[in-house]
Amino acid sequence: MTQTAIKGQEILDAFHFRRAIKTFDPTKKISEDDFNVILEAARLSPSSGGYEPWKFLIIQNQEFREKLKGISPGAQGTLPTASHFVIILARTIKDTKYDSEYLKNQWLNVVGYPAEMYDQIKDAYKDFQENQQNTLVNERAMLDWAGKSTYIPFANMMTAAAFLGIDSCPIEGFYRDKVQQLLEEENLLEDGHLAVSTMVAFGYRADEPQFPRGRKDMKDIVQWIK
Repeated sequence: MTQTAIKGQEILDAFHFRRAIKTFDPTKKISEDDFNVILEAARLSPSSGGYEPWKFLIIQNQEFREKLKGISPGAQGTLPTASHFVIILARTIKDTKYDSEYLKNQWLNVVGYPAEMYDQIKDAYKDFQENQQNTLVNERAMLDWAGKSTYIPFANMMTAAAFLGIDSCPIEGFYRDKVQQLLEEENLLEDGHLAVSTMVAFGYRADEPQFPRGRKDMKDIVQWIK
């Protein structure tokens, strides 16, 4: 078997290992080094224009988790048992609009574009938002666009975890407005610059999944245009 084939099999093995685990073994904790790998996979994820419209809240406080449990039906098993529980936030129009101070700082000081290119980049992004993607119609459209971007690190975190033999569970079963309110009360949304996008829990499975994984055949989901 070639080295490429071995690597390919390792990738597929990780995806076969990954399942949405609803209850973890609370006695098993992810090491700091391993969780830093998961976070680094998120940090290195791509985003449109390099704008990184995300923030990751690692909820380890049990009292806080209990508050979340009351408004997150989809996390009833994971919140009490997960080694690490993450809320992924998306940046709002205050930061993602083409002329925001956030994007100016991102492009000049984080990405490192030359200052003389700023107006050109801003104008190109204005056209992208206004005419290509039509996201500037309202604040919710802008938030949905940023939210879609957060699903890139969201997926990468779970894949990185699977490579390490760590389980995960993606969670969308929560009352968005109530979680948003809780985070606002805890001053975790940077005065309206952030909003809740999704959640994900990490740990080690308490039991093997009861049901087989179901997926469509490749021929049912892929069409080649030649």
